[in-house]
Amino acid sequence: MRIAVAQIISSADTAANLELVWEYAAQASNAGAQLVVFPEATMRAFGHSLRDIAEPLDGPWAGEVRRIARELEITIVAGMFTPGKDGRVRNTLLVTGRGVEASYDKVHLFDAFGFTESSTVDAGEAPVTFELDGTVFGLATCYDVRFPALFTANANAGAQVNIVCASWGAGEGKAEQWDLLVRARALDSTAFVIACGQGDPESTGAGPAGTAPTGIGHSAVITPLGKAVVALGGRPELAVVDIDPSTVDDVREKLPVLANARQFTMVSRRS
Repeated sequence: MRIAVAQIISSADTAANLELVWEYAAQASNAGAQLVVFPEATMRAFGHSLRDIAEPLDGPWAGEVRRIARELEITIVAGMFTPGKDGRVRNTLLVTGRGVEASYDKVHLFDAFGFTESSTVDAGEAPVTFELDGTVFGLATCYDVRFPALFTANANAGAQVNIVCASWGAGEGKAEQWDLLVRARALDSTAFVIACGQGDPESTGAGPAGTAPTGIGHSAVITPLGKAVVALGGRPELAVVDIDPSTVDDVREKLPVLANARQFTMVSRRS
C-alpha cells in the first residue's frame, strides 16, 4: 500500500488551508498514493478561535475535502473542528474518499504543559477504525499518543496501521518525546504508525502563536517493530511511502504482545 504524509503548516484561513489540502493531495495522487494523511488542525491552526469555524461533518469545509478526495480518487485523513457540547468544539479527524467515510473525535484532551484544551474542546468517547483496500486503520490525535490503551484497543479491533494526526507543542525535550512515543505505540500495538504533525512555523520564519501547540514537524512512518521508514524534519513536506500491512501478522506471531497481555484487578492487601 502506498501512503502519503502531508506535513503542512495550516493558518487561520480555512479557505487557504483547503488549498493546501488540494495541493498536497494532488501531489500524493500523482505519486500513486491510495491514502494521504494531513495533521490535526488542518482546518484552522491552534492559537485562533475555533468555535466560529466549527461545522458538522456534512458542512461546506468537509464537503470540499470530500470533493477533493473524489476528484483525485484518493482517501484523505484531515483534522477539523465540529460542534461539541456547552459551546465547545470537538477535535475531529475526517476520513473520506474511495468509498470510506469515518470520523474520530479526540478522546484525550491536552490539559498539560500550561495548555488547557478542555476549556474549548469537548472530548470524544470511543476508538474508531476504518477499512481501506483490505487494511484496517485506527485513528488517534496528538495527546492520544501518550496513552497506549487506545492503540492496543485499535489493534485488538483489527487495526494493522494506527494513524496519529498532531499539532505537537514545542518545548524542551518535546521533539524527543514525540519520536519516542510514536515508536513505542508501534511496538505496543505491533502495528505500523503513520504519525503526521503540523510543520514547525519557525522553519518558515514565522514564530509560534503564543502558548498554542502549533507544531514541530517530525512526521514519521514507523514499522510494527519500531523502525522509522521515513522521518521528516520541521519544514512543510510531502513524504510518499510504501508499506506492507500483510507483514503485521508475521510480526504478531513472532512478538505476540497483544495475545500475551494480561488484565489486572488491583487487590488491596493490608498486613
